[in-house]
Amino acid sequence: MENAIEINGLRKKFGKFGVSDVSFTLPRGFIMGFVGKNGAGKTTTIKAILNMLNRDAGEIKIFGRDNIAEEAEIKQKIGIVMDSPFYEENWTLLQVGRALKPFYTNWSDELFNKMLHDFQLDPNKRVKQLSRGMKMKIMIAAALAHDPDLLILDEPTSGLDAVARDELLEILQSFMCNENKAILFSTHITTDLEKIADYITFINNGQIMHSDTKDNLLDKYVVIKGGVGVLTPEQRALVIGYHETKVNFDAIVEKVHLKEFPKGLVTESCTMDELVVRFNKQGGNA
Repeated sequence: MENAIEINGLRKKFGKFGVSDVSFTLPRGFIMGFVGKNGAGKTTTIKAILNMLNRDAGEIKIFGRDNIAEEAEIKQKIGIVMDSPFYEENWTLLQVGRALKPFYTNWSDELFNKMLHDFQLDPNKRVKQLSRGMKMKIMIAAALAHDPDLLILDEPTSGLDAVARDELLEILQSFMCNENKAILFSTHITTDLEKIADYITFINNGQIMHSDTKDNLLDKYVVIKGGVGVLTPEQRALVIGYHETKVNFDAIVEKVHLKEFPKGLVTESCTMDELVVRFNKQGGNA
């Protein structure tokens, strides 16, 4: 099946910061969690996908089409939800729809109004009157009203309470009932990814450290625990995110390396939250 996103060798520098040789693929029919701490390069990568910045190198294809040469056609297939609305604060929600409609050939007023109703949003309310959760819902309604094939979300659950986050995840799962759709979901909230992500791409310091299915990543690593001082320097070099107290240590390690460690260490399954925290502690050198 055709890939929704293909990125090869993306590079963009902003002084000392940038993204370097970013490459990953998102197939149709799947949700990818794009994970990394603030400043890791998630938003820069997303802006490059949307051709909102001039990249230094690399190629990006959306549904097999070059995102620069065929930008206008590609953007008809993409719905975008950023971490905050970019609408005029004094617009009513109906005015939001009217302002966006001319940009999309497939825009449906009927669908947009249905989502306002389903989300319990007053169409006459102004953007500035909305809560954080309501603002997220109007962005989702606007992103879906032209029936996109690819949904790109940049930190959509940041600042939402648990109920609003669950509502958003349900909306995304409903969107994915069509196996031709795909979602790129940028976030640092790993509990959201545990619930809905099929693939995980981890970025740190502007570089992709891991990109694989969620199940493969969780199966690849294990948490190890033991007494301080039991590991040799060679064994320490194999672990990720090492942490110790006065008497004990814990870290994660690839299962294939377990045979190289002392017997008697406690081993536990790894969660997505532990993976992200440990990779960040390691500075990305996983």
